[in-house]
Amino acid sequence: MMRYTIRMKNCAFFARHGLFDEEERLGQRFYVDAELEVDPGAGLEVDSMQSTVDYGAAFAEIERIVTGKRRFLIEALAFDVARALCEKFPRIARAVITVRKPHAPVPGVLDHVEVTVSWPQPHAG
Repeated sequence: MMRYTIRMKNCAFFARHGLFDEEERLGQRFYVDAELEVDPGAGLEVDSMQSTVDYGAAFAEIERIVTGKRRFLIEALAFDVARALCEKFPRIARAVITVRKPHAPVPGVLDHVEVTVSWPQPHAG
């Protein structure tokens, strides 16, 4: 079966995720990459918006989740985004979501912490 991939890179949102009260109080910018494997059906031949995933609507869904309720773990945030995208857009066969947190509270210097979650999980065979 033929699939194609839509990639949305470095989507930026201000939110209040994290374990510590200061993270909730101050908030920070989070960055999200979405890699969406799409089952086009006959969509590529007919060149129709109904046969693909509207990436503007996908961005809005990511924004809704990231700027919504607080999560303690960015792993949970990435999981919620991946699952919601697959549920809202039936043509998405698999979503791979990466969440980056540039100002992670760690005792050292680093560029950012990031996690990647895939949904649905591949079946073990």
